[in-house]
Amino acid sequence: MNQNAITRLSAIVNALTEQATEIDKHNSTLKSHRLIEDNALFSNSLFLSQSDKYLPYALEINRRISELERLMHSGNKMLFTALLESIEQQVQALMNALNANDALHQNANLRLNTRARHYKKSQYQQAAQKMLQPSHQLHQKLAEHHEFERRLLAMITDREQLRDNSQNQSQNNQKLTAEILALHQRLGRCRQAISTIERDIEFAEKRQ
Repeated sequence: MNQNAITRLSAIVNALTEQATEIDKHNSTLKSHRLIEDNALFSNSLFLSQSDKYLPYALEINRRISELERLMHSGNKMLFTALLESIEQQVQALMNALNANDALHQNANLRLNTRARHYKKSQYQQAAQKMLQPSHQLHQKLAEHHEFERRLLAMITDREQLRDNSQNQSQNNQKLTAEILALHQRLGRCRQAISTIERDIEFAEKRQ
């Protein structure tokens, strides 16, 4: 890969950076984004950045392209090839995510409307209920959440395989990408709940 090719890759990422900035601005005005915010859009195995916005991921790719250029000049072909493959995966993932943004927020909007229709206990009632829960009930609840986490991971893997094997590279892939992103959001909330339950268990066992 020569300098001209790196320049073309930079141009693609610069265009994605502009698109990410515009979409982030639009998403900030959507009520449905409340269900997505504060959760990473991609797994930490793909990006070091962890954000509910697209721009940090585009900027991360830009930084890695600068590193790629340094490796080209150093002549380290093995590291250059590995980094190039990683960047290409990131670019494709970001492009898929940006294309699936509308579908992702439509799914979130449906969940938001469903949640609004259901009766919620007050925060005081929930806090009181937590304090009265015996530790064995909390351990059962923790096990249920770990099982939910396992199922979500399996669902993500399943849909990623479907997307990779899909013959339709447009609409169907966008739908699968939106589902994968939504599942990652659910996985993030599940892991936050697990951390909360673990703290509740520690508190309950100290009171015993």
